[in-house]
Amino acid sequence: MAVYRRSRRHRFLLVLLALTSITVITLDFRGESGGFLDGVRNGARDAFAPVQSAADSVFNPVGDFFGGLTRYGSLKAENDRLRSDLAQARSESLRQAGAERERQKLLALQNLEFAQDIPSVSARVVSNGPSNFQLTVAIDKGTDDRIAAGMPVVTGSGLVGRVVDASRSRATVMLVTDRSSNVGIRLQTSGTLAVARGGGADKSLSVDLVDLTTPLSPGEAVVTSGLQGSVFPPDLPLGRVSTAKVEPGALSQSVTVDPLVELDRMEFVKVLLWSGQP
Repeated sequence: MAVYRRSRRHRFLLVLLALTSITVITLDFRGESGGFLDGVRNGARDAFAPVQSAADSVFNPVGDFFGGLTRYGSLKAENDRLRSDLAQARSESLRQAGAERERQKLLALQNLEFAQDIPSVSARVVSNGPSNFQLTVAIDKGTDDRIAAGMPVVTGSGLVGRVVDASRSRATVMLVTDRSSNVGIRLQTSGTLAVARGGGADKSLSVDLVDLTTPLSPGEAVVTSGLQGSVFPPDLPLGRVSTAKVEPGALSQSVTVDPLVELDRMEFVKVLLWSGQP
């Protein structure tokens, strides 16, 4: 019987505590206050604080989880949009940089320091030669732009080669390094005339007919001679002396010349509308 009374007493106290809590909450919502009620209300809050904290620790992660699920789609879409914007910005930056680089190269072609009195046509290099047996490049201008076989081709640095074939909208340029290329040259320091022959891909030009007594030094400038009947006009920059030596028993010096133009990195060239001297 004692156990039964104790259980009834506990249930009574629990019901009383619940009613008291409801009353306090109701008064709190109504805004009623007073010294005694404030104390009861504050006491009730303190009494239920551990229970509320425990409930929050259980249900808040669950709420955050479902809230995260609802936000995931929008966050993913936003990230995809930002990636797309970044890729587009990078592409535009590269395009602008490329356009500016091309503009600078074209400006350099328009302001040649040589052959200024010879009409010319600017062209873009569109492909390299099909093999290493003949060193050529193709350009995007042809007979429609008055380009013909035999015309010299240059960049702002110097001589590239000469046109060997042309159609209406394309032309083939043989480079000065091709083994069948021969360029009449003049050594600027001594004025000595000679002939430079192509040595093939990635090789210097070989110079023939340089007298044993001709003073030469590495770095000396070499230009086209422009003699009567020459394929090239005079004073086009070709290269600089790389080596000069005398072999035992030789009748002339062994000289090599490095071209000024980076022939494997050309983007634009200028064709000189020059058909040779009579």
